[in-house]
Amino acid sequence: MSAPLPRGVRAGYGLGSVATGTFGTVPGLMLLPYLTDTIGIAAGIAGVIVFVPKAWDVVLNPIAGGISDRSTDPRGPRRPFLLRAGLLLAACFALLFAAPDLGSKVFDAAWVLVMFIACATAYAFFQVPYVAMPAEITDSYDERTRLMTWRVAILAFAIMASGASAPAIRDAFDGRTGYRVMGVAVALLLVVGVVGAYLGTRSAPIGQVTSSGGSLREQLRVVAGARDFRLLLSTFVVQALAVGAMLAGVAYVARWVLVDKGATTILFVCFVGPALLLTPVWSALGTRIGKKRGYVIASLVLATAALLLTWARSAPPWWVYAATALVGVGYAGAQVFPMAMLPDAAAVDTRRTGENRVGVYTGVWTAGETLGLALGPAIYAGVLAAGGYLSAEQPADWTNQFQPDSALTAIVLGFSLLPAGLILASLISLWRYSIDAETVEHATLEGTRP
Repeated sequence: MSAPLPRGVRAGYGLGSVATGTFGTVPGLMLLPYLTDTIGIAAGIAGVIVFVPKAWDVVLNPIAGGISDRSTDPRGPRRPFLLRAGLLLAACFALLFAAPDLGSKVFDAAWVLVMFIACATAYAFFQVPYVAMPAEITDSYDERTRLMTWRVAILAFAIMASGASAPAIRDAFDGRTGYRVMGVAVALLLVVGVVGAYLGTRSAPIGQVTSSGGSLREQLRVVAGARDFRLLLSTFVVQALAVGAMLAGVAYVARWVLVDKGATTILFVCFVGPALLLTPVWSALGTRIGKKRGYVIASLVLATAALLLTWARSAPPWWVYAATALVGVGYAGAQVFPMAMLPDAAAVDTRRTGENRVGVYTGVWTAGETLGLALGPAIYAGVLAAGGYLSAEQPADWTNQFQPDSALTAIVLGFSLLPAGLILASLISLWRYSIDAETVEHATLEGTRP
């Protein structure tokens, strides 16, 4: 077993979550309402525009994993990707909301689609190497949990900082100008995370990385045959879909249910605040009762909180905020445990086969996460369309707009009942997951035998 990691390496690695948390949050929060309520794109078409670039990521992520597996850069196999792809991501994000106003909805929609595809491409080559690093930094079961605790804690902070500030920056300016300024501000935040992760891991004890054997298709076939990895991935993807739907619904609940622009920021603070405080608690619970049991408990808390939001239309605002805070409690655990369990599944495979497929594992993992987070807003947009949501270009006084009762119902159910059902369904696969500390230790001993 490797020695405990220095605190500086844990913090340095965790800084990468400033980039992943920001890019995972802001498009899901801002892009759909930007398309429907600023540009005036119909909800169904807007859902397709949000989904297509993420679908491209699903194809690209495993390829990025295979490429990083074969890297021989003297700075390490993963770190150079963090810097190059991360800075490209920041530049493309600044351009995402910067379309010149030519008075054409078709041009505006095309600009968003092309730039979001560019963002997704850059993000794949940042995220996959970043997620692959823990299995090479340490082979300790518990140390990976501590490393993920740093990552998730900073992730929660990044989500709160980006998710709360992005709508506030937008609202400080009129119309599209607000979105353009917001895009630049978020791009700068991405740069902080990218550079921080690159510099912070320069002294990390990276293990030797060997090239995966066989073609990418053969590697993916091996990964597909890993039962526990499949079960864990299935759980995580379905839950990412649920979170993506809730994230997409925040702006709509704030505007049409709470009837308060500032409620978007408040909802985000309620969501992430508990996560900042309770992430170490979830980690300690996992050490005591096991990661799988901890993951089940966190998922049940998350599903229960989502169900409470079903009454958002009739309940007072404090009810919505309190239920959202409870969502944050469950969400913290639902991020800590799968992120700590993924390196275990990859490490068991590496120790048993003698081949490093960490990049491919994480490529498939991030592809699944991307698919879930993309399908969430797309499905939410479909729920809005089914409810008869009325899209329109942003008027001078947004409070004078009207939505039919069916659209208001769709806004709430897509934000509450839909994600709750998805989270409960995800537990079916999690219940069958079998890797624990003893399994990891046994695999490690097998890997060290002559």
